[in-house]
Amino acid sequence: MVKRLLRTVLIPAVSVALFLQAAEVKSDRPLMLGTTTSVENSGLLYPLLVAFRADTGIEVRTVVRGTGAILQLGRSGDFDAVLVHHPSAENTFLTSGNGLARHPVMTSRFLIVGPTADPAQVRSASDAATALARIATGSFDFISRGDESGTNAAERALWARAGIYPWSTRDGWYHENGSGMGATLNMASVLSAYSFTESGSWTNFANRGDLAILFSRGPYLANPYAIIPINPARHPHVSAHSAARLVDWLTGPAGQAFIANFQVNGTPPFAPAGKTHRERN
Repeated sequence: MVKRLLRTVLIPAVSVALFLQAAEVKSDRPLMLGTTTSVENSGLLYPLLVAFRADTGIEVRTVVRGTGAILQLGRSGDFDAVLVHHPSAENTFLTSGNGLARHPVMTSRFLIVGPTADPAQVRSASDAATALARIATGSFDFISRGDESGTNAAERALWARAGIYPWSTRDGWYHENGSGMGATLNMASVLSAYSFTESGSWTNFANRGDLAILFSRGPYLANPYAIIPINPARHPHVSAHSAARLVDWLTGPAGQAFIANFQVNGTPPFAPAGKTHRERN
């Protein structure tokens, strides 16, 4: 009877010890974060993660793609958390059970950029959709990312508001680059063409040539970023503890202060969550 009782007590105790040991090993590995090219292009990503490691001791490794590609990889359990900027796609990701919750981190603004002379008269448009419609009416060259990123999704939503679908009609003035924001802006600079970008990438983009910000006003150009920890019930191998630490740090005082104080050439590319990023025109 005593031996049976000891076996009953010891076996669960050993199981718990093994579980805790496994959890400790899992938390010691680098945290895998999937995030977007716009966060990397802004120059914020790596200093932010260095500060996080200094505070927590947790190393973060990143994979950088457009939001669509990052969420697809997240569905396969390739990350512990994702930092993205496409709210409707994020909600779909959550309702499908792949993420735990959406935590706002920061905001930037989408921008319409183009040649300083502005032959389409984008600057004087009443709203962003009208600005794009003027580009289409004049058949002025427009460079799109065309990569199913959050920026590309926001651009297409504005074209749709104008009742124009140039990626479907294959209009000759509309060029899909299929690349990240830096490569897309480089092409627009070379061709002196219009493009759709966001303030994080634009602030750190040096090869502007004749390009300038032409339109950044209105509610449809707000660009919120959020972090979503991957659901360990769907993907048991993820480091849920480390992901929770990253969420808490980014959304807490330390991370929010770092984002607020980070500048490129004297300009903050992002505003902390809950703050409105300053319009440029």
